[in-house]
Amino acid sequence: MGYIYILTNPSFPQYVKIGYATDVKQRLDELNRSSAVPFAFRVYATYEVDSALSDKKLHSILDKLDPELRSQEEVDGKKRIREFYAMTPEDAYAILEAIAEINGYKHRLKKWKATAAEQKDEAMAQEISEAHQERMAPFTFSMCNIAVGEEIEFWRSAAEPSGITCTVADDKHVEYEGQRWSLTALAKHLLGVKWAMAGPKYFKYKGEWLNDIRHRLEV
Repeated sequence: MGYIYILTNPSFPQYVKIGYATDVKQRLDELNRSSAVPFAFRVYATYEVDSALSDKKLHSILDKLDPELRSQEEVDGKKRIREFYAMTPEDAYAILEAIAEINGYKHRLKKWKATAAEQKDEAMAQEISEAHQERMAPFTFSMCNIAVGEEIEFWRSAAEPSGITCTVADDKHVEYEGQRWSLTALAKHLLGVKWAMAGPKYFKYKGEWLNDIRHRLEV
Protein backbone atom coordinates (compact mmCIF):
# COMPACT_ATOMS: atom_id res chain seq x y z
CA MET A 1 0.00 0.00 0.00
CA GLY A 2 1.17 3.53 -0.77
CA TYR A 3 -0.10 6.91 -1.86
CA ILE A 4 -0.24 9.01 -4.97
CA TYR A 5 0.28 12.53 -3.72
CA ILE A 6 -0.37 16.01 -5.06
CA LEU A 7 2.07 18.55 -3.67
CA THR A 8 2.05 22.31 -4.11
CA ASN A 9 4.73 24.89 -3.44
CA PRO A 10 4.26 28.69 -3.25
CA SER A 11 7.64 29.07 -4.98
CA PHE A 12 6.07 27.94 -8.26
CA PRO A 13 2.27 28.16 -7.93
CA GLN A 14 1.75 27.32 -11.62
CA TYR A 15 2.94 23.74 -11.01
CA VAL A 16 1.90 20.73 -8.95
CA LYS A 17 4.11 17.74 -8.14
CA ILE A 18 2.43 14.36 -8.60
CA GLY A 19 4.26 11.28 -7.34
CA TYR A 20 4.13 8.15 -5.21
CA ALA A 21 5.37 7.38 -1.70
CA THR A 22 4.75 4.72 0.91
CA ASP A 23 5.20 7.39 3.57
CA VAL A 24 4.07 10.82 2.37
CA LYS A 25 5.27 12.66 5.48
CA GLN A 26 8.75 11.20 5.08
CA ARG A 27 8.79 12.15 1.39
CA LEU A 28 7.69 15.67 2.30
CA ASP A 29 10.46 15.96 4.89
CA GLU A 30 13.02 14.82 2.28
CA LEU A 31 11.89 17.47 -0.20
CA ASN A 32 11.78 20.22 2.40
CA ARG A 33 15.35 19.61 3.57
CA SER A 34 16.58 21.34 0.43
CA SER A 35 17.56 24.99 0.72
CA ALA A 36 17.25 25.45 -3.05
CA VAL A 37 13.53 26.31 -2.87
CA PRO A 38 12.36 29.46 -0.99
CA PHE A 39 9.16 27.91 0.39
CA ALA A 40 8.24 24.44 1.63
CA PHE A 41 6.17 21.87 -0.23
CA ARG A 42 2.79 20.99 1.24
CA VAL A 43 0.45 18.07 0.69
CA TYR A 44 -2.65 19.12 -1.20
CA ALA A 45 -4.18 15.63 -1.57
CA THR A 46 -3.40 11.93 -1.35
CA TYR A 47 -4.94 8.82 -2.89
CA GLU A 48 -4.25 5.42 -1.34
CA VAL A 49 -3.27 2.79 -3.93
CA ASP A 50 -2.21 -0.87 -4.04
CA SER A 51 0.66 -0.55 -6.52
CA ALA A 52 3.90 1.39 -6.48
CA LEU A 53 3.52 1.92 -10.23
CA SER A 54 0.15 3.66 -9.94
CA ASP A 55 1.70 7.11 -10.24
CA LYS A 56 3.45 6.04 -13.48
CA LYS A 57 0.08 5.08 -14.92
CA LEU A 58 -1.32 8.45 -13.89
CA HIS A 59 1.68 10.22 -15.44
CA SER A 60 1.03 8.30 -18.66
CA ILE A 61 -2.61 9.42 -18.67
CA LEU A 62 -1.64 13.06 -18.11
CA ASP A 63 1.08 12.91 -20.77
CA LYS A 64 -1.42 11.58 -23.29
CA LEU A 65 -4.00 14.21 -22.36
CA ASP A 66 -1.49 17.01 -22.90
CA PRO A 67 2.27 16.35 -23.22
CA GLU A 68 2.91 20.08 -22.75
CA LEU A 69 1.73 19.95 -19.14
CA ARG A 70 4.79 18.11 -17.86
CA SER A 71 8.01 19.91 -16.93
CA GLN A 72 10.82 18.85 -19.27
CA GLU A 73 14.25 20.29 -19.95
CA GLU A 74 17.52 19.37 -21.61
CA VAL A 75 20.66 19.49 -19.47
CA ASP A 76 24.07 18.62 -20.92
CA GLY A 77 22.40 17.00 -23.90
CA LYS A 78 20.18 14.80 -21.74
CA LYS A 79 16.42 15.16 -21.48
CA ARG A 80 15.11 15.47 -17.92
CA ILE A 81 11.45 14.69 -17.33
CA ARG A 82 10.11 15.62 -13.93
CA GLU A 83 7.02 14.96 -11.84
CA PHE A 84 5.84 18.57 -12.13
CA TYR A 85 2.74 19.49 -14.13
CA ALA A 86 1.58 22.93 -15.21
CA MET A 87 -1.92 22.69 -13.79
CA THR A 88 -3.87 23.86 -10.78
CA PRO A 89 -4.11 21.58 -7.74
CA GLU A 90 -7.89 21.67 -8.19
CA ASP A 91 -7.58 20.22 -11.71
CA ALA A 92 -5.10 17.57 -10.54
CA TYR A 93 -7.45 16.65 -7.70
CA ALA A 94 -10.42 16.43 -10.09
CA ILE A 95 -8.52 13.82 -12.16
CA LEU A 96 -7.69 11.76 -9.06
CA GLU A 97 -11.29 12.08 -7.92
CA ALA A 98 -12.56 10.76 -11.26
CA ILE A 99 -10.18 7.80 -11.08
CA ALA A 100 -11.26 7.08 -7.49
CA GLU A 101 -14.95 7.19 -8.43
CA ILE A 102 -14.45 4.91 -11.45
CA ASN A 103 -12.64 2.35 -9.29
CA GLY A 104 -15.08 2.67 -6.39
CA TYR A 105 -12.36 3.91 -4.03
CA LYS A 106 -13.39 7.47 -3.34
CA HIS A 107 -12.97 6.78 0.39
CA ARG A 108 -9.22 6.45 -0.28
CA LEU A 109 -9.00 10.03 -1.53
CA LYS A 110 -8.13 12.75 0.97
CA LYS A 111 -7.73 16.50 0.55
CA TRP A 112 -5.40 18.03 3.13
CA LYS A 113 -6.19 21.33 4.82
CA ALA A 114 -3.37 23.89 4.77
CA THR A 115 -1.86 24.65 8.16
CA ALA A 116 -1.56 28.20 9.47
CA ALA A 117 2.16 28.20 8.57
CA GLU A 118 1.41 26.98 5.03
CA GLN A 119 -1.26 29.64 4.57
CA LYS A 120 1.23 32.27 5.73
CA ASP A 121 3.81 31.01 3.21
CA GLU A 122 1.25 31.15 0.41
CA ALA A 123 0.26 34.70 1.34
CA MET A 124 3.90 35.80 1.48
CA ALA A 125 4.67 34.18 -1.89
CA GLN A 126 1.67 35.96 -3.40
CA GLU A 127 2.89 39.22 -1.89
CA ILE A 128 6.34 38.74 -3.42
CA SER A 129 4.82 37.90 -6.81
CA GLU A 130 2.66 41.02 -6.71
CA ALA A 131 5.68 43.11 -5.68
CA HIS A 132 7.59 41.77 -8.68
CA GLN A 133 4.70 42.68 -10.99
CA GLU A 134 4.60 46.11 -9.39
CA ARG A 135 8.28 46.64 -10.18
CA MET A 136 7.66 45.58 -13.78
CA ALA A 137 4.73 48.03 -14.12
CA PRO A 138 5.29 50.76 -11.49
CA PHE A 139 2.23 52.40 -9.97
CA THR A 140 1.62 56.11 -10.53
CA PHE A 141 -1.20 58.26 -9.19
CA SER A 142 -1.86 59.67 -12.64
CA MET A 143 -2.91 56.13 -13.68
CA CYS A 144 -5.78 56.51 -11.24
CA ASN A 145 -6.55 60.16 -11.97
CA ILE A 146 -5.53 61.07 -8.43
CA ALA A 147 -4.11 64.60 -8.15
CA VAL A 148 -1.34 65.91 -5.92
CA GLY A 149 -2.75 66.98 -2.57
CA GLU A 150 -5.42 64.25 -2.45
CA GLU A 151 -5.63 62.06 0.64
CA ILE A 152 -5.39 58.26 0.65
CA GLU A 153 -5.94 55.83 3.51
CA PHE A 154 -3.73 52.95 4.68
CA TRP A 155 -5.31 49.57 5.51
CA ARG A 156 -3.45 46.79 7.32
CA SER A 157 -5.62 44.20 5.60
CA ALA A 158 -8.90 44.03 3.68
CA ALA A 159 -10.77 43.85 6.98
CA GLU A 160 -8.54 46.06 9.13
CA PRO A 161 -8.56 49.83 8.54
CA SER A 162 -5.85 51.72 10.40
CA GLY A 163 -7.22 55.24 10.40
CA ILE A 164 -3.84 56.35 8.99
CA THR A 165 -3.92 58.74 6.06
CA CYS A 166 -1.25 60.34 3.89
CA THR A 167 -1.18 62.96 1.15
CA VAL A 168 -0.18 62.51 -2.49
CA ALA A 169 3.09 64.45 -2.91
CA ASP A 170 3.86 63.71 -6.56
CA ASP A 171 3.07 61.04 -9.15
CA LYS A 172 4.92 58.29 -7.24
CA HIS A 173 5.19 59.46 -3.64
CA VAL A 174 3.08 60.39 -0.66
CA GLU A 175 3.83 62.56 2.35
CA TYR A 176 3.45 61.05 5.82
CA GLU A 177 4.60 62.69 9.07
CA GLY A 178 6.68 65.24 7.17
CA GLN A 179 8.54 62.68 5.02
CA ARG A 180 8.15 61.51 1.43
CA TRP A 181 7.59 57.81 0.88
CA SER A 182 6.87 55.45 -1.97
CA LEU A 183 3.72 53.45 -1.27
CA THR A 184 5.75 50.25 -0.84
CA ALA A 185 8.23 51.82 1.58
CA LEU A 186 5.43 53.34 3.65
CA ALA A 187 3.42 50.09 3.75
CA LYS A 188 6.51 48.19 4.94
CA HIS A 189 7.20 50.86 7.56
CA LEU A 190 3.63 50.85 8.90
CA LEU A 191 3.41 47.03 8.91
CA GLY A 192 6.87 46.63 10.39
CA VAL A 193 8.07 44.11 7.78
CA LYS A 194 11.12 43.87 5.53
CA TRP A 195 10.10 41.45 2.77
CA ALA A 196 9.15 42.53 -0.74
CA MET A 197 5.56 43.68 -1.13
CA ALA A 198 3.26 45.61 -3.42
CA GLY A 199 2.49 48.86 -1.64
CA PRO A 200 -0.61 50.03 -3.58
CA LYS A 201 -2.66 47.03 -2.41
CA TYR A 202 -2.67 48.51 1.12
CA PHE A 203 -4.15 51.90 0.24
CA LYS A 204 -7.60 53.20 -0.64
CA TYR A 205 -8.75 56.41 -2.29
CA LYS A 206 -12.30 57.45 -1.49
CA GLY A 207 -13.09 53.93 -0.26
CA GLU A 208 -11.68 52.09 -3.31
CA TRP A 209 -8.44 50.12 -3.46
CA LEU A 210 -5.79 51.82 -5.60
CA ASN A 211 -5.14 48.64 -7.60
CA ASP A 212 -8.86 48.27 -8.29
CA ILE A 213 -8.97 51.86 -9.58
CA ARG A 214 -5.95 51.23 -11.79
CA HIS A 215 -7.39 48.01 -13.24
CA ARG A 216 -10.79 49.65 -13.79
CA LEU A 217 -9.28 52.55 -15.70
CA GLU A 218 -6.99 50.28 -17.74
CA VAL A 219 -9.95 48.40 -19.23
